[in-house]
Amino acid sequence: MNNSPFKTITTLLLSVSVSAGLSFSAVSAEQPQIIELTQVSCQFLESENGTDHGFISTSAEDCKTQNEQTGEQRLENAKTITLAPGKYIFRVTNKNVPYDLGFWLRGKGIIGYASLPSVSGGGLSTGKTLDYEVELKKGEYVYSCPLNPTPDYNLVVN
Repeated sequence: MNNSPFKTITTLLLSVSVSAGLSFSAVSAEQPQIIELTQVSCQFLESENGTDHGFISTSAEDCKTQNEQTGEQRLENAKTITLAPGKYIFRVTNKNVPYDLGFWLRGKGIIGYASLPSVSGGGLSTGKTLDYEVELKKGEYVYSCPLNPTPDYNLVVN
């Protein structure tokens, strides 16, 4: 039986669920689920409820300054992604940042950093999309971009 339409619908529903801030369980242990994230200057759009703050950045220093001014308040309003344990692909796009970006997902805190899986990488030039695959275990995580300094957004696997 060809289940390609099922996979397409499942991926679409999963993306909509994450965008809407809903919790959900992995549909299949065999196929990684795709979580789409979009970076603009100094932020991930989905993490800040789809709000593009219109930050202008020509370098990482611009974002460091912006985050010192607004980062804490933005994190108070940011949504936490909640997932079930399983395999995931974080599909990250550099929408319009004029320098190379990356992605870093890791366990929260010292113990989480040491004991939970992580994934990272760079090379996200303007307009480019890259996939970062990881199998997540129960725990608390944070994700960010150290090259386009963003706040550390929360992700929980339970």
